[in-house]
Amino acid sequence: MPLKEQQKAPNFELASTAGDIFKLSEQKGEPLILFFYPKNFTKVCTAEVCEFRDAFSEFRDLNVKVIGISQDSIASHHKFKKENKLPFELLSDPKGKVAKLYKATIPVIGMNRRITYLLDKDMIIKAVYENMFTADQHVKQMIEKM
Repeated sequence: MPLKEQQKAPNFELASTAGDIFKLSEQKGEPLILFFYPKNFTKVCTAEVCEFRDAFSEFRDLNVKVIGISQDSIASHHKFKKENKLPFELLSDPKGKVAKLYKATIPVIGMNRRITYLLDKDMIIKAVYENMFTADQHVKQMIEKM
């Protein structure tokens, strides 16, 4: 089960495709979407990131930052980001520690589940959507909750 709405999002720090360390604690003051996905360059994951890419201007107009997280390396993320023309940053969680904090791992396998969180400006979880098999619904659900 994912984390619950109205609870404080756990703080974390991860390497980012921006070339720095993304710190959730430094994001206060602006809403944020965190989406966890299993693997770069797979069919459904590519479809999901492209859905976020295609809706990016809508999120930007609402001042909502979009961040993707998987266990892939920064090098893989850079290739994935370039190939799919992603306008948002991807974070590398190679050991799945942050995914575990956010209850976004598949037990036993340890791979990321497909879970999206909408955080408000105070990093309180305002919406959660989990569906492993549909990429397009994650964006739709977040837009409906904003």
